[in-house]
Amino acid sequence: MTEFGVDVTADDIVDTLSFFDGWEERYKYIIDLGKELPPLADEHKTEQNLVRGCQSQVWLVSRLQDERLHFSADSDAFIVKGLLAVVLAAYNGKTPAEVSEFDIEGYFEQLNLLNHLSATRGNGLKAMVQRIQGIAAA
Repeated sequence: MTEFGVDVTADDIVDTLSFFDGWEERYKYIIDLGKELPPLADEHKTEQNLVRGCQSQVWLVSRLQDERLHFSADSDAFIVKGLLAVVLAAYNGKTPAEVSEFDIEGYFEQLNLLNHLSATRGNGLKAMVQRIQGIAAA
């Protein structure tokens, strides 16, 4: 079984997005990435797993296995699921130290992502990252 963020990496996403000329194609690819995320079981769509600061509903679940963090996530919005996929590609299957050391701002700059999101989507993206980094720090 494949695990998103382990089999599809941040480097894969950077490489693929560089092939597209316009943002319409890039958005479609990001939305398609979100469709590849395994569905999150309804039992995990709880208040405790809800990510605050996102315009849409976003749920994030983590587990530590073999000293590596594994995340599952879902959203009620297609583009947000795609953004979750972009974030999970950067962090899934990494040790807490690797999560903390990963240059997420540099990754987003490579993707030129924040310049093409609304302010509320950008804030939601940052909230997802902060939640994951908080889990890694704990």
